Amino acid sequence: MRFFARRTALAFLALSFVSMGLVGLVPARADQPMLVIHDNDFVGPGGPDIQPAVMLLGNPAVRVLGFTVVSGDGWEPEETAHLLRFLEIAKRTDIPVVQGAVFPLVNSVERMRAWEQAYGKIPWKGAWNDPKPGENFHPDDPYLVPDNPSGNPTTKPAPGTAAEFLIQQVREHPHQVTILESGPLTNLALAIRLDPEFASLAKELVFMGGLVGNNPLQVTGDADFYSDFNILFDPEAAHIVLTAPWAKIVSVGNVTNQTMMTPELTQRMAAVKTPVTEFLAKYAQKLPMWDELTAAVTVDPSLVTKTVDAYMDIDLEHGMHYGQAHVWPEATRPHQGERKVTIVESVDFDRFYDAFVKAAQFPVKGK
Repeated sequence: MRFFARRTALAFLALSFVSMGLVGLVPARADQPMLVIHDNDFVGPGGPDIQPAVMLLGNPAVRVLGFTVVSGDGWEPEETAHLLRFLEIAKRTDIPVVQGAVFPLVNSVERMRAWEQAYGKIPWKGAWNDPKPGENFHPDDPYLVPDNPSGNPTTKPAPGTAAEFLIQQVREHPHQVTILESGPLTNLALAIRLDPEFASLAKELVFMGGLVGNNPLQVTGDADFYSDFNILFDPEAAHIVLTAPWAKIVSVGNVTNQTMMTPELTQRMAAVKTPVTEFLAKYAQKLPMWDELTAAVTVDPSLVTKTVDAYMDIDLEHGMHYGQAHVWPEATRPHQGERKVTIVESVDFDRFYDAFVKAAQFPVKGK
C-alpha cells in the first residue's frame, strides 16, 4: 500500500509525458461487466486496505470474481479475517476470499532488520512493524489473529490457494480478467511461476506502487506516505511480475498521495445510511486513499487525465536501493526483460471522490 522513494528523478524527467484524451478508455458498463480479481493485503477493520473493495462492490458494472489475500501491511491470516468480516457487513459473502502467501519469496524480517542497520530506518514495515501500545503489530507471530474491533467473521475462506485461483480464473475467462493489485505482488509472482501463460491470459494488471522521483518528499513530507511498501516487502515478486508478458500494465503510485479520507468525505457518505457507510463512519482513517484511487482508476480509466509510459523494473541488488523501482524511456532501457508500464500522473480528484461516495452508498443485497 505505501511508498518508498528512489533516486531516478533525472531518468524520469527524460520520459515523454502523454496528456491523455483517453480515447478507448471507458468505464465498465452494466451490460458488459468488467471481470476483476482484487489481490491485496486487506488489514482493517477500516483504512485504505479494506476500503478499495467499496469501489468494486458498489459498481454494478463490475463483477468481482474473487478476493485473494497476501501478507503486507499485516499478516495474511489476520487480513483474511478482516476481509471476511467486512464482506459479512456489506452482505457480499457470495464473493470467494482465497488465502495466499504468508511470507515474501526471499525477503524476511531478519533481512529487513539487517538492511535497516546498514542503510537506515524503513518508515513503514507493515507486518514487520515493531510492537507498540495501541497497535496489533506482531512481527514474529504471523499466524496470530487478534479479535477484530468490528467483530470476528463466521464465514470461512474458499478452499485452495490464491495463485491457483488466479490461474483458474484467467483460464476460464481468457483475456477478460483485470488483475487489481494493491498489496505486495507475491501471489501474482507465484501464479506466474506455476503457469507461465498466466500473465498473458489476463486482460491487464493495474497495481498500486512503482513510485519514482520521490526522495525529497520523504524529507519535506511524511516519510511513511512516500514509502513504496508493496515493492519493498517482496522485491523479487515485483521483479517477476513486472517482467511477465502482460498485455498492459498500469501503475498508480505517487498520484494517490494527493488524496485523503477526510471527516467531510465520511459525512458525505453518511447522508445515505447503508451498512457500508455506517462501517466507514466508524472505522475510516484519515489517510491518503492509496488503494481506493487505484481501484477507482481500474474500474473507470476515464478518471485519468495524464499518464507517462516507461519501462520499469526493480533493483534486486542487496544494497541501499534494494526493492526500489527504476524506470527508463525506450532510448535508454537495458533490454533485460523490463516491460512497458503506463504510469498514472494525474486524475480528476473531484470525480474520484464523487464515485467513492456513490459506491459506498450503493444499496447492499436485501436492502
